[in-house]
Amino acid sequence: MAIFESLKNKRETMYKYRRVKVTNPLTEWNERYVLSIDNHQEIMEALAHFCKKQKIKAGEITGIGAISEATFRFLDPATKKYVDKTFAEQMEITNVTGNISVKDGEPYLHVHLTCSRRDYTCVGGHLLSARINGACELIVTDFGLTHLGRRPDAETGLNLYDF
Repeated sequence: MAIFESLKNKRETMYKYRRVKVTNPLTEWNERYVLSIDNHQEIMEALAHFCKKQKIKAGEITGIGAISEATFRFLDPATKKYVDKTFAEQMEITNVTGNISVKDGEPYLHVHLTCSRRDYTCVGGHLLSARINGACELIVTDFGLTHLGRRPDAETGLNLYDF
């Protein structure tokens, strides 16, 4: 059974958050944050700022919300070229999934987003940017002292974990 110790709310210019310590007899300590990004903010910018300020070098991200615009990136494995596409419409974020690592000394966010449209179809993929229009509620787990780096991989054209 997890024991939650909530610490006082913090206020930043782009978001609000509460740190939650979770201890579980079966695992080690984890630092978790409940993060609410302010309306009209850009998700990746606010999340990068948060991770840098909290010195998170390895972790995971989950969440939900609503946006008015999102730009996704798709890698064509045959050409190793990226194709970006922007959707400028109100959408519900049905899932945010991602990880946090470090590249060139800065937080490196690898985030995927799935959004439902007004007609109940979905779009999604690797997130470049998204503008909040409503709410964005995230859970950020800091893996603690673990440091996960990134390195370019010539075969795939991706920045992969550097173990």
